[in-house]
Amino acid sequence: MTFGERTIALGTMGFGTTIDERASFTLLDRFVERGGTVLDTANNYAFWNPKGSGDESETTLGRWFFSRRVRDQLIVGTKCGARPAFPGGGLKDAEGLSEQVVRSALDDSLRRMHIDHIDVFWAHVEDRTVPLAETVGALATVVESGKARALGLSNHPVWRAERARALAGDRPRCTNLQYRYSYLQPRGDLPLPASSHVHVTPELLDFARTEPDLRLWVYSSLLSGAYTREDVELPAAYDHPGTPPRLTVLREVARELGVTENQVVLSWLLDHDPAVVPIVGVSRVEQVDEAMDALRIRLEPDQRRRLDEAGTQL
Repeated sequence: MTFGERTIALGTMGFGTTIDERASFTLLDRFVERGGTVLDTANNYAFWNPKGSGDESETTLGRWFFSRRVRDQLIVGTKCGARPAFPGGGLKDAEGLSEQVVRSALDDSLRRMHIDHIDVFWAHVEDRTVPLAETVGALATVVESGKARALGLSNHPVWRAERARALAGDRPRCTNLQYRYSYLQPRGDLPLPASSHVHVTPELLDFARTEPDLRLWVYSSLLSGAYTREDVELPAAYDHPGTPPRLTVLREVARELGVTENQVVLSWLLDHDPAVVPIVGVSRVEQVDEAMDALRIRLEPDQRRRLDEAGTQL
């Protein structure tokens, strides 16, 4: 499987915990029916749920793969490094990115999902207790073994991502990056909603734009529904003078096109420079359809310019 020109990834964080297995299967079925091919998960989703251990998303996907026999039609990405090392632990107790953890985490993910390879295997969060060269070597090994096809870094500082790529030398290196990003931009002096989140920066965009083999994935692309749901508040980091004018233009463009604000945001991301893969989390079939319908929406140059410029002159 290869990535299309405009690709949306289905985020499966809540599958098996906040979204039960039956509902998860329904959402996955609809995503594939609508032409979706990219799934994003991790080996720690969702340990923070009262009934979660971190196995749930991958095991739910595994049962769905076994039931539907569609594995070969899909690009599957999963992550290691942020799973608590013991039951009841938190991110401060994360397994990390040692060679042993990388190898065993990959094998465990393959077992939970009943598959023989991962299309994109991610280092979920950085681990400065382990030499970066050790992590880079371990990641390269899993590609060389055939158990992973490509590698990614999520939530790493840009300089660490570049150093990791350089350290790989002639061995397989990370060609995928994953960070938080959406149309609205947060303040840099306030924390993001989750301590592990790292936001896209101008430097990161320049890095991804300059390196032709890099693919940028972005999570929290729809800000957990805050664009369209009155019951979802924007996080404090987005409370600044640049937000209201961007929301105003976003709503204007949505009305002009006869679509939802979410769909305008996704279209804005899909035609971004550099190109990005938005990860969209869903809990209802209607949300799958809304996201997949956005693939057909194209912004006019003037609409794109207005969206880009809104809130930047303050």
